[in-house]
Amino acid sequence: MTATSIPRPTSASDGSPQPPEDRGHMIRRRALTLLIIVLLIGVPAGYLMISANQSRNSGKDKEAKYSATGLSWGWPSRVQRRLYQVTIPMDARKVAYYETNNWKTSRLYVQFRTSEGGLAQFLGDLDTTPAALKKGDIAIGTRDRHIAGWTFTGPGAWSGLTHAQKNPAPTLDVVVNRSDPGRPMVYVVSRTIP
Repeated sequence: MTATSIPRPTSASDGSPQPPEDRGHMIRRRALTLLIIVLLIGVPAGYLMISANQSRNSGKDKEAKYSATGLSWGWPSRVQRRLYQVTIPMDARKVAYYETNNWKTSRLYVQFRTSEGGLAQFLGDLDTTPAALKKGDIAIGTRDRHIAGWTFTGPGAWSGLTHAQKNPAPTLDVVVNRSDPGRPMVYVVSRTIP
C-alpha cells in the first residue's frame, strides 16, 4: 500500500500551495462567522420580539381604556371640550367625563359641581340663562343615563334643558340638581353626528 497524500489547496493566483490553517486561526474564523450569524439573525429577531411585546401591551392599554364604561374622574381634554362645546367653569369640582364614538353618533358625558355663577357662565356659553332651565325636566334620556351611570331619583330640585343646534354643531342635554344650595351639580350629554 502506498501512502497517499492529501492535496493541499492552492492559491488561485499563482498555483503555489497554501500553508495549513493553524488551530487558533480556525477558531477565530469560526467565532467571527458565529458572531455574524447572531448579529444578522438574532438582533432583528430580538427587535421584532420587543416591538411585538410593546405593541401588544399598547393594545391592551387602549382596550382597557376604551372598554371602560362609566365616568372617569378628571377633566376632558381641551379638544374634547371644544369639539363638544362643553365649557366647564374654572371653579368646577367633582369633574368626571366619558366619551363614546360609533359610526352614527359621538357623545361626551360630563358632570361637575359649580357655583351659581359658574352655572350662569356655563349656560351663557350656550346662549341661554339659568331661567331657561325647566323645573322637573330630566332632559337626559334613559339610554344616556344608563351609559353614564346616572340616576336622577335622589332628593333635589331637578331642572333641565336641551340646547339643539344645527349640524355639525352638537346638541347638548343639560340636567341640574340644586339640592345643595349655591353648589349646583350639572350633568351634560353633548352629541354630534359625524
